[in-house]
Amino acid sequence: MKRDASSGAGSVAKEDSSRVKGPSGSQTLFRGLDLLDVVADSGAIGLPALAERLGLTRSTTHRLATALVERRLLSQTPREGYGLGSKLLELGYLAGQQMDLPRLARPHLERLWEELEDTVHLGVLDDDRAHYLDKLTGRRRINISSRVGDRQPIRSTGLGKALVLDGTEARWRELYRKEGPPTPGGPGEEQWIEWMRGYAKRGVAFDLEENEDRIRCVAAPVRGPGGQIVAAISVSGAAQYMDDARMSALADDVRECANAIGMELGWNEKRAPGVKR
Repeated sequence: MKRDASSGAGSVAKEDSSRVKGPSGSQTLFRGLDLLDVVADSGAIGLPALAERLGLTRSTTHRLATALVERRLLSQTPREGYGLGSKLLELGYLAGQQMDLPRLARPHLERLWEELEDTVHLGVLDDDRAHYLDKLTGRRRINISSRVGDRQPIRSTGLGKALVLDGTEARWRELYRKEGPPTPGGPGEEQWIEWMRGYAKRGVAFDLEENEDRIRCVAAPVRGPGGQIVAAISVSGAAQYMDDARMSALADDVRECANAIGMELGWNEKRAPGVKR
């Protein structure tokens, strides 16, 4: 009986000890990260609402929030509640400095390339031109003349159009006119502006043999943390393999790949969906 009583007391003591210690280290970490996500989504938020959103007691939420305030990951303002802290600005700046866009994007481009038979590009806007940063050559026996380091026109390339999808119509007209008269068979200004309106609504852009004879492509913008377009990707192939139906079908794949790269850069569709036209 003594042993039983002793065993029971030890059991109770053990349970009380676990209550004092609280959740495990990894659980605490994840709860802290969830707390940061809630504050990022909500803006300034008071303790009661924060605890309710997290599904935790006020005392547990207060302990987590206090620890994050001490590390400057959260800030606290009387009557307003908790907001994101200045330490996150430092970390964001350092992350941006350490990121190498081609290296970060390459695994996503390779996955897209593995699914397709076509050439995949990555590029950025540079002085009103599309600057190609990476290229994965397609497996079909087709030569696409683009090269890493090339700076191609905005008006005639899918990649270029995707890079300026958030522009105003005035900006689009400026870019169109900057490249001079249209090439034979190329779209006039009004036709091109109409295409750009449609591309902007859909979030993808096409090159319909405008830049290179018998070559078509589907392109989509990559967005940064604030929702701004920071790069674009494209899938290019011979017109015989890129009829209208296939280009339409590829749009979702290209857009999803671009969005995945954007998320690596810190873009969040719910928080920063991009510029609204």
